[in-house]
Amino acid sequence: MDGPNSLVHDGRVVLLVLFAVTQLCYLGSMLVTVYFYSRPVDLVRPKDLPANPEAYPLIVLFYPVLRELEGTMRTTFHAIDRANYPRDRYKVIAIPNHDDHATIAALQRLRTSFPWLHILPVPPTSDPSWEGVWEHWQQNPKAYWWHVGRRAGVRELPSKKTRQLIYAFYRLRPRYPARTLISYIDADSLPPPDYFLLGAAGAAKFDVVQLTNVAGNMLSSWAASFHAFDHMCWDASMYPHMTAHGNHPFWVLGKGLFFRYTDLLALGGFHPWLTIEDPEVGLRLWANGRRLGVATQPLIEEVPPTFRRGITQRKRWVCGFLQTAGSPLGLMGMTARQRFLARLNLVPVISLFINPIGTAVGVWALAQAMAGDHPEDLPVGALSAVNIVLATALFAWVWANAYRVSGLVLSSRPKKWRFALRVNPLFTLAYWLFWSVSVVIGIDMFFRDKGLTWDRTEKFNANQDLVTPVN
Repeated sequence: MDGPNSLVHDGRVVLLVLFAVTQLCYLGSMLVTVYFYSRPVDLVRPKDLPANPEAYPLIVLFYPVLRELEGTMRTTFHAIDRANYPRDRYKVIAIPNHDDHATIAALQRLRTSFPWLHILPVPPTSDPSWEGVWEHWQQNPKAYWWHVGRRAGVRELPSKKTRQLIYAFYRLRPRYPARTLISYIDADSLPPPDYFLLGAAGAAKFDVVQLTNVAGNMLSSWAASFHAFDHMCWDASMYPHMTAHGNHPFWVLGKGLFFRYTDLLALGGFHPWLTIEDPEVGLRLWANGRRLGVATQPLIEEVPPTFRRGITQRKRWVCGFLQTAGSPLGLMGMTARQRFLARLNLVPVISLFINPIGTAVGVWALAQAMAGDHPEDLPVGALSAVNIVLATALFAWVWANAYRVSGLVLSSRPKKWRFALRVNPLFTLAYWLFWSVSVVIGIDMFFRDKGLTWDRTEKFNANQDLVTPVN
């Protein structure tokens, strides 16, 4: 008769199946994480910047906005005003919707303080100024969304950030030289003073330059701390390994990036029918031979101060990643192996609700195996031990990295420790389980073809204290 501590023969079949499923998924997700960390990193080197400032490329920075607080935009413009780059070598173009009258009025007031600001209202797609977009897409098979699928040839593009970028992007076509670099940021973004210099230096070696993100308001609430920790786990830790000497499909982070105007023009610009543009445009650039370099200086941004607003933001991320991981990968020309590698990028997100369950079940199974005297329990305990060791090592790595990165915006050691204690392992596992809400809603959005309109993340001008206006 088997003793009460046997995992295999005491009748707890359901628990054993739960253990097997969760631990194998858990092990698989961690092995994918280990794979990412094993990839080499291609960093932007400032020394690649041309020695003569007259040789610096022209940079056009797009600023898509929707119903933004004037204070939020002013804070961003103060950050841009610190740019350590020749004023005649960059242009900043705000692109509000034509009917967003309050934002346009605020931008016009801000121009009195920031005369370098240009404003380009985006008209409805029925306006004749959109004809250049349709003509170029018609002639360009790389704009696959215009040629295939149920929305082929549809001109009524959804009113969102992507539509604003498309309009501004094609309005540039006859105006600027081929070497022009394009960049875009969000309404709350605070680029570092060397922002344009990093883009110019990176463009000397790479086709796409990406700055990572760090939250400036990470201590404004408990929710903000966990949302900030998301960026530290991914943007400031794992993401740089996607450069991989060009051998792994990458996506971009939706702000704080640079690419050559002619590169994206040749590929059809931005895909208008996805919830977010970040994954698809990066993967399409990679599929057509473009390489990514990552700059070490981060862009500062806001994160949502409440868990509810965090769900609003993250459900869009999940939906957009799932949309891109389907038919677009084949339509942009990826092979089966390349599509597999591209879909691995989803694993760290999808695994967020597996990890807490896997950890709890693994600890339980290991304890049961160690308490029993049955040799058939040894494989169960061994797999649990391997998972727990891997999980502990990975979390220790990202937790230490989060403490280090928090020093970019937190001015004292007590504040850094306050943040680190908030995102302790136990609380973080609970937060990762909470991620399942965003994952489930995002999956539902994907299957129901939702997320086409701009469901914006509201900004609160949370980082104004981080910018000292230029005198």
